[in-house]
Amino acid sequence: MSEEPQENIAGDDAVAAAFEPGTAGTRAEAVVDRLGELYWQKTYGGTDAFECLVRTILSQNTSDVASQPAHDALMERYGDGDLVDALADAEQSELAETISSAGLYNRKSEVIIDAAERIRGTYGGAAAFDEFVREDDPETVREALLDIHGVGPKTADCVLLFAGGREGVFPVDTHVHRIARRTGLAPADADHEAVRARLEADVPATKCGFGHTAMIQFGREYCSARNPACLDGPEACPLYDRCDRVGVDEVGESVVDPAEAAD
Repeated sequence: MSEEPQENIAGDDAVAAAFEPGTAGTRAEAVVDRLGELYWQKTYGGTDAFECLVRTILSQNTSDVASQPAHDALMERYGDGDLVDALADAEQSELAETISSAGLYNRKSEVIIDAAERIRGTYGGAAAFDEFVREDDPETVREALLDIHGVGPKTADCVLLFAGGREGVFPVDTHVHRIARRTGLAPADADHEAVRARLEADVPATKCGFGHTAMIQFGREYCSARNPACLDGPEACPLYDRCDRVGVDEVGESVVDPAEAAD
């Protein structure tokens, strides 16, 4: 097993989750256990809720390489006091310039300012919003987050996981969506919400956090959209024996989205 890093995907100190592979109760749990042996178990908690929301908005449709400098620049300019107040009062053009490295910066700046205004009006500020995310009923929190303009299911679930420290939350990004369907853990034509529902039903709550982060790492290193490692043979992929390879033609060395293979 590789050395466990000191930071989670949200970039802050995380709460260590117990990793006990044992005998998996479902195929999905067996896959997550294998990924847990490959990667790390520090998964969630320890992140300010509004900063986590902002960070996740910045990461939409872009890479960590692009979104991290945008987050750092935003925090340098606006992070001295209450971040909600600072961003609710921010000039949109100035914020857009600040986060320009993240891409789609005009839209993202509007979404961040709208979110800050909504949170200040509803909760009063960053501290109260943080308490709400950590302490209220998870479904209530999720519904409130989804009601914010520009916040989708993946963003809401990341806030619940990384800021709220909630067990049983398995955010679905493009990597998780692809891998769950390619391996056969979810139907080939399942949308993001259907994949989330299946994984949260089949993976124990305590393993959902590191299952999410480890699956992202696996997607980056082994199971890319166009060139998965299995094309180089069984020995090239550590999940080969647990994967249906839906949409992957190893003989023809071609790959399509699992939904296309199911048609």
